[in-house]
Amino acid sequence: MSNEIHEFLKEVLDKLQTMDYVKPESLPNIDLYMDQVTTFMDTQLSSTKRHEEDKILTKTMINNYAKNNLLPPPDKKKYSKDHILTLLFIYYFKSILSISDIQSILNPITDKYFGAESDLALQDIYNEVFGLEHEEMQHILKELARKYKTSLKTFEDAPEKDAELLHKFAFICMLSFDVYMKKLIIEQTIDELPSPKGKAKGKKKE
Repeated sequence: MSNEIHEFLKEVLDKLQTMDYVKPESLPNIDLYMDQVTTFMDTQLSSTKRHEEDKILTKTMINNYAKNNLLPPPDKKKYSKDHILTLLFIYYFKSILSISDIQSILNPITDKYFGAESDLALQDIYNEVFGLEHEEMQHILKELARKYKTSLKTFEDAPEKDAELLHKFAFICMLSFDVYMKKLIIEQTIDELPSPKGKAKGKKKE
C-alpha cells in the first residue's frame, strides 16, 4: 500500500467524520429573512462543501423550491423553523433525487406536519430520522474501509506505475455501483408511495 493511497483514504475518512447533521439545538428559534436563511445554512453545512467557494443555498434556489411546491411560502418574507427543516431535507435529497421525486417524498410530510400544532411536529420527524445517522455513519465507515481494501487487491498484474490509478478507479467503481443500486431502491420505494391527490403517477417512458 503506497503512502499516497493510504493518505488518500485517511483524508476521506477524516472528511466523513467531520460531517454531521444540523443539531436541533442549532435551529433558530426566531423567524428569519432570506439572507439570514442562506447564511444559517451556509454556516451549518460548511463541512459538506466540496470547494470553499461553493454555495449551500442561494436566493434563487429558495425561490425555485417555492415555485416547485417544495417549500411553503414565507410569512411576510420571514421563514420559520419548519421552513429551515424543509430546506435541510431538500438539501440532503437533491444530490441524488429529481425535483419530482423530492416532491413525492416531502409533500405528504409538509402537507400534514408543516406548522402543525400536534403531538408530532416537523421537528420531531427531523429529530427521529437524523438521530439514526450517527450509528449509520459508523457502518458506512466500516464498509468504506472494506471496499478500499478490496480495491487494493485488483489489477495484480498491472505495472506498478499504473497500479495506484487503477486501484482508485476500482474503488470509485465499487462506490458508484453501491450508490446506483441504492438510488434504484429509493426510486422504487418512491414509486410505491400513494399518489398525491389529483396526480396520477405514470411509468417513465423508455
